[in-house]
Amino acid sequence: MKYKLLGRSGLRVSELCLGCGTFGTNWGPMGSDKEESRKIFEAFVEAGGNFIDTSNRYQESQSEQFLGEFIHPDRDRLVMATKYSLFDGGADLNDPNGCGNHRKNLFRSVEGSLKRLKTDYIDLLWVHIPDYTTPVDEMLRALNDLIQQGKVLYIGASNFPAWWLARANTIADFQGWNPFIATQIEWSMVERSCEPEFLPMADELDIGLVSWSALAGGLVTGKYNRGKLNPDEFYRQADHVDPTQKLFWSEATKRDLAIMDDVVKIADEIGKPPVQLCLRWLMQQPVVNIPIFSAHTVEQAKEDIGACDFVLTEEQMQKLDRASLPAFNSIMPEAGPYPYPMLEYGSPALPGFYSRALLFGNVEDKIINHRRKFPYKYNP
Repeated sequence: MKYKLLGRSGLRVSELCLGCGTFGTNWGPMGSDKEESRKIFEAFVEAGGNFIDTSNRYQESQSEQFLGEFIHPDRDRLVMATKYSLFDGGADLNDPNGCGNHRKNLFRSVEGSLKRLKTDYIDLLWVHIPDYTTPVDEMLRALNDLIQQGKVLYIGASNFPAWWLARANTIADFQGWNPFIATQIEWSMVERSCEPEFLPMADELDIGLVSWSALAGGLVTGKYNRGKLNPDEFYRQADHVDPTQKLFWSEATKRDLAIMDDVVKIADEIGKPPVQLCLRWLMQQPVVNIPIFSAHTVEQAKEDIGACDFVLTEEQMQKLDRASLPAFNSIMPEAGPYPYPMLEYGSPALPGFYSRALLFGNVEDKIINHRRKFPYKYNP
């Protein structure tokens, strides 16, 4: 495992990041119990990984609880990242201040994360998603206060537009506040609409990219392109790849499966699993990019970590570029490219997760928001 500098900081993070959204069983079969989660964590750390990513909301806060035990023996070696914006597990979804990016929820959320993680500081705190209600200066000042208190070391922003990040860091520089050193974006072999805006921004402003759902909900493993699925195993995308089902992301998933047909052929030619090619392709991009991978079993985790053991040639990179060209197009054209489909509804990489419900719970239609001038295209 090698290490990269994360954006405009001196922080050294492993070239792969372990995503811990599967650590826990509160979301049913898409998670792993504590014993298997510990094995996945230990396999990653033994391979040299030090970058761990979770959220106050993952598995209804169970992910942070598990990690609080796992990270304790070697806390200072690890770069522990978590997020705020969404309701914590078990929170009152009718509380208008129990979610969002404002100062009150930020301080409440971070205190909860610190307790669950059994630590006195968070290495990297992500703002999980825009709420279109909190002014940027309020957010930046509050985040800066946490850094001054020593509870947070660095900050990042997840799912924000490129223009917003550029503006936010300009304000931070002018005010002498701490800037965002990185941004989490959806970027994978089947979702490339972020590239025209985010890659030049990351290069020009030295903002590190951390790509979430680099495995596209398991789609880039190629398992959905290799025939019948094992009826005894859980597959997150099973209903969406079923041609008899007509679900919200069914058409988008058809496109993605067609891309993976070509990628699987290239993987067979090279002699590597498709998932390793897709992770390696992200790792070799011209800007600093750390793919996040998640796993249900330690065997899956070890296969994913194998992406660190080889390098793709320029010709192989170009083949994968050509195979995935359809992924430049938006999955929700009426909303535009990433991040706007995510802010409207969600992503086919996360079927069943409606982003605005995760952010607002039951209070979205009760908040009179004079700052949201442009209405959502999708209104349930």
